[in-house]
Amino acid sequence: MTWTLDADRPIYAQLVDRIRIQIVSGQYPPGSRLPSVRELAAQASVNPNTMQRAFGELERSGLVVTQRTFGRTVTEDGERIGQARRDLARAYLQEYFDRMGSLGYSREEIRQILKGEAGEDRGEREGGDT
Repeated sequence: MTWTLDADRPIYAQLVDRIRIQIVSGQYPPGSRLPSVRELAAQASVNPNTMQRAFGELERSGLVVTQRTFGRTVTEDGERIGQARRDLARAYLQEYFDRMGSLGYSREEIRQILKGEAGEDRGEREGGDT
């Protein structure tokens, strides 16, 4: 697993984002045990203290739960995971709209582009020639 981190944002924030995505996408299912701080720090080539800080943030958000004898696990609260997934989707959409706006597109033009792309995808899945 390759961890690509950039210098534009704090490393711990990038780690939080990466693990959050792995949780909401099901790579770490609800109730599953997470690798140790040291294991993930080694995989990401970061200081264990930085990974610990990321885990602290994930615990505060409720996505990760620490159990004394079992280590850290993903919450079993499906609603919390679903909300985190929706929050990420909204953030991605906002970023998309912002970037398209910087290219000069209006919101309506962006919607039309998305509508056209969705139609093309649907046609391809249904075997159409669009």
